[in-house]
Amino acid sequence: MSFEENYTAFLEHHLTRRSGERRGRLERGHAHAESLFLRNVWWPLRGNFDDLHPEYEVTDWRGRSYFADFAWLPGNGELKLLFEIKGYAAHVRDMDRQKYCHELNRETFLHAMGYQVISFAYDDVEQRPELCINLLRMVLSRYHPEQVPITRGLLAEKELIRLAVQLARPIRPVDVERHFELNHKTAVQMLHKVTAKGWMRPVYRGKGERIVKYELVRGVANYL
Repeated sequence: MSFEENYTAFLEHHLTRRSGERRGRLERGHAHAESLFLRNVWWPLRGNFDDLHPEYEVTDWRGRSYFADFAWLPGNGELKLLFEIKGYAAHVRDMDRQKYCHELNRETFLHAMGYQVISFAYDDVEQRPELCINLLRMVLSRYHPEQVPITRGLLAEKELIRLAVQLARPIRPVDVERHFELNHKTAVQMLHKVTAKGWMRPVYRGKGERIVKYELVRGVANYL
């Protein structure tokens, strides 16, 4: 089925299972920004709406109801991701100090309750959806197992790329040794493999006779 058919079925599925304020919130709160996120970002990446819940109700630190734009709750419930699409006007320009404090307190409280809050700017969803897709892909690959078979070697290589991103500098063999608890030879072999795939490139010392570090190739994080 097309996006439109799946989207209509998705909303009807959740509307028929809600009543009262929870249904009213879905009817009122699920608007242009939320549907645009599904059309431009979620659907191109996932191709389905499995385990996704629109206008998902949670309780904040004051015991008050709060509705996240989306919650993704796959598997046995251990993974709980909340997605927010934030427009500049409502979340920056028109926000006063009290609202700002409440938003930060809410996100901290939700983190303590086991939720991970992932926010996307409306402008990016509308104008730069490919950026949102790449970022979302990295998020989901970090928190959720691959849906297709994957080798231990590839998992290790992706973790090596994440390590390089986190370090925000060229990576050295000793960094790999410490992170993976490997010997020097095995760490160098891992770096050689990702270099052969075009994910990294060597950094030479002096006149180019000795490789001392490796740096990420631009855009390689999109493969995570």
